[in-house]
Amino acid sequence: MKRIHVVAAVLRDPRGRILLARRTEGRELAGLWEFPGGKVEPGEAPEAALVRELREELGIEAAVGIAVVCVTHEDTDKCLLLDVREASFSGRPRGLEGQALAWVPLHKLGEYPMPPADQPVVAALLARA
Repeated sequence: MKRIHVVAAVLRDPRGRILLARRTEGRELAGLWEFPGGKVEPGEAPEAALVRELREELGIEAAVGIAVVCVTHEDTDKCLLLDVREASFSGRPRGLEGQALAWVPLHKLGEYPMPPADQPVVAALLARA
């Protein structure tokens, strides 16, 4: 079974809303909303991967903070480890890969359709609120 390590960020605006990105057409789970981030490359530290992915996808400079939750999700052909961290950032996030972005109040995160691995992240954030 293929193992994939993915890092994602909880980015908050000054009003406390959390940034979600919509998966673009042509990708697995297209149209679903997720926390921004991406795959950790071989030999890359998760924190460095998250900084790189946020720069590439959103055009921001991020500082990685505390862990929120690690979720393991098994599919028929792969095992996904989703490592989610709080992060602060400078710059204005933009969907550089054509993805839609939405700033969402914490209590409304559950209204956005998300991949199965992202749903426990919402539960963890709500439990900490």
